[in-house]
Amino acid sequence: MTSRVLCRVNRLLEQTAATRPVLGLDTSTPIASLAVIAHGTVAASVARPVTSHGAALPGAVAELLSAAGLAIGSLGAIAVGTGPGSFTGLRIGLSYAKGIAMASRCELVGVPSFDAMALAALERNNTDPGRLVCVVVDARKSEVYAALYRVVADGLEKLSEELVIALDRLASRITEDVMFVGDQRAKEAAALVESQGHRVTLSETGMLDLRGVCAAAIGGARFARGETDRAASLEPLYIRTPEATFKPTKQNPAGIGTEGVWSIERKNSFGSI
Repeated sequence: MTSRVLCRVNRLLEQTAATRPVLGLDTSTPIASLAVIAHGTVAASVARPVTSHGAALPGAVAELLSAAGLAIGSLGAIAVGTGPGSFTGLRIGLSYAKGIAMASRCELVGVPSFDAMALAALERNNTDPGRLVCVVVDARKSEVYAALYRVVADGLEKLSEELVIALDRLASRITEDVMFVGDQRAKEAAALVESQGHRVTLSETGMLDLRGVCAAAIGGARFARGETDRAASLEPLYIRTPEATFKPTKQNPAGIGTEGVWSIERKNSFGSI
C-alpha cells in the first residue's frame, strides 16, 4: 500500500540513489507519461498524447531507454500507474509492465495514478502547507473520479481513497481554498467551488508532463524499501465495474449481450472524507 504521506520528488529520488534504474509509466489518461530514474536522478522522461496506448507504448519505452543510455535488462523495477482512469489505458499499461517485468526479471510496483498526479501538481506549483489539493478526472456517466490531499511541510498527506461521485456533490463538499488538478472536469469543479466563495487554483500541465516522473519516484522509493507487488495479484484501480463486464438477469442468466452496469455498493462513499 502507498504511504498516507507522499514526499516531494527530490526526497523520493534520494531514496533511490543506491537502487538499479526504475521505469515509471502511466497510461490512465490520453496523455502517455513515462520516465526513467537512475542513481537518484531523472535520467529521461517523455509525455505525449496518443490515440492508442497499445500501439505507442513499446516505441515510447524504447525511445526513453535510449535517451537514458539504458537497456531494458538493466532495470531494477517498473512502476506502473494503476488508476483510476481509462479502463483500456490501465489494462494496456499494466499488461505491458507485467510482461516486461517477467521477461527482464525485474520488480513490479503499482502506483495509484492520482498520487502521481497530485505530486506532479505540487511540483509545478508553489503551494503553501495546509492547502487542500483535489484530483478530478472524468469518469463519464455524469460522474468524476476524485481524491483529496493536504499539502504538508515536505509533501502531501493523502486524506481520502479514490472515489467516484457526481461533480456537483463533490463541489458542495469542498468548503475551503483548494487547488484542483486533472482534466476538463477539474476546470468545471474549480468553477463550481469558486462560485461558492473559495479561492481556487488549477493545475493541468503539471499533472500531464510530470506524471511519469512522479510514478517512477514513488515506485522507486517503494522498490528501495523492498515494497514490491506480485504480477499475479496487481490489478487496475477501476473504482467501479468496467462496462465490459455484464450483469446476469432472469432473461439472460449468463449476462451475455446485456449492457454493462455497476452497483452503488461498488462505489466508494464520500462520507469517509
